[in-house]
Amino acid sequence: MNARARTTRPTREGQLHLNAFLMSTGHHEASWRLPESDPSYRSTDIAYLQRLAQTAERGHLDSIFFADGPALFRDVGRRPSGTLEPTVVLAAIAAVTSRIGLIATASTTYNDPYNLARRFASVDHISGGRAGWNIVTTAHLEAARNFGRDDLPSHRSRYERAAEFIDVALKLWDSWEDDVEIGDKEAGVWGDPARIHPPEHVGEHFRVAGALTTPRSPQAYPLLVQAGSSDDGKDLAARYAEAVFTAQQTLDDALAFATDLKRRAVEWGRDPAGLLVLPGIVPVIGATEAEARAKEEELDRLIRPEYARAQLAKTLRVDPDDLPLDRELPADLPSEDEIEGAKSRYTLIVELARRERLTVRQLIGRLGGGRGHRTFSGTAEQVADAIQEWWDAGAADGFNIMPAVLPSGLEDFVDQVVPVLVDRGLFRREYTGTTLRDHYGLARPAHPHDRTGGRDIGRVATTTSTTHQGAHA
Repeated sequence: MNARARTTRPTREGQLHLNAFLMSTGHHEASWRLPESDPSYRSTDIAYLQRLAQTAERGHLDSIFFADGPALFRDVGRRPSGTLEPTVVLAAIAAVTSRIGLIATASTTYNDPYNLARRFASVDHISGGRAGWNIVTTAHLEAARNFGRDDLPSHRSRYERAAEFIDVALKLWDSWEDDVEIGDKEAGVWGDPARIHPPEHVGEHFRVAGALTTPRSPQAYPLLVQAGSSDDGKDLAARYAEAVFTAQQTLDDALAFATDLKRRAVEWGRDPAGLLVLPGIVPVIGATEAEARAKEEELDRLIRPEYARAQLAKTLRVDPDDLPLDRELPADLPSEDEIEGAKSRYTLIVELARRERLTVRQLIGRLGGGRGHRTFSGTAEQVADAIQEWWDAGAADGFNIMPAVLPSGLEDFVDQVVPVLVDRGLFRREYTGTTLRDHYGLARPAHPHDRTGGRDIGRVATTTSTTHQGAHA
């Protein structure tokens, strides 16, 4: 059922935030089969990715985002596969854009803090302060085997490593003060060594001695984004994240998630206004509701059920033969406690299927567009209504826009939905800042050794100035 907002005017102060999640030919797994699609190496065509970023920037979106994982875990028969390393992509996009934020995924399980901190600091310099890091722990056995491991590290151990990884990265980004450079040519002194602070970190997972080679960047360090919705994931987000990408199917679930996450942020001594929640939404837009539904039905018709069932079986940790297409999910699925990877997505899929009594075939159709994210078909006004309903209820601070088909789905959203949101006072008409934190209404973090005071990563409110003591102090 299409949601309807009770009013076209926002009932909350401020404006929502919009991130475009860009993936290949689109998020629907059958998008590459449409006549309009050119599936040939879309994910490795940098000119194509640059054009998508420019479209998002034309709509004054806060940011774009690329997912990533260090394993080719998809069946290449199912949909276009193969990707570029995302921080390299961000650097290339930075050269042809000037305002849009640039967020990439990188794993704390299969990277080391020094190299990763250096790469993201470099992107922040190259882009003039527009970089963001989506922090993941990587829940795929295929990735573990690419790094010499026979088994997937446990859920808890991955998150313990992630917390220490972020702590080390923050020390590295803070290893330079902002004013190291003196530039005294007469005295022959370029910089002040007293303003360099090597981490000298010795922990359970990492030993990192020296300072970063890259000076403190325009944002101090990239915007910290997190996407896990398990208990461990929410605790990590509440402790460190400034924005959270999440998957919720219903308004009640989204509101409960946002409320719980911000409560946890308070327990970590943070101002919850400094933690933005952006659920994913897959909008399918038509001139009429019937046209939008026809687009969605055409995409679902192009799904190859044998591929989709195999992927669903892998997610649910069952044999594909245990999932007859025209029956509901079996009653004896593994419990959440038995799942070591992607716990929150497993729970979302099972709850969706149980709540709506979906057959496997119907569930495959629902997951084909957004892998558990909310799919919504309708006119531009109806999509704006759906977005506003969650915003007004306090269930979202913005949305992770996941076009079912690219580039047309992004163009439709920018050209049709964004103007509606602007007219309602829900979204910006023009950029007013230059950095990613500017767009998200977040202050630049002060350095721990700043003579003017301690770290300050508080949210900059649109009506009153509010800050909070940093989560990383």
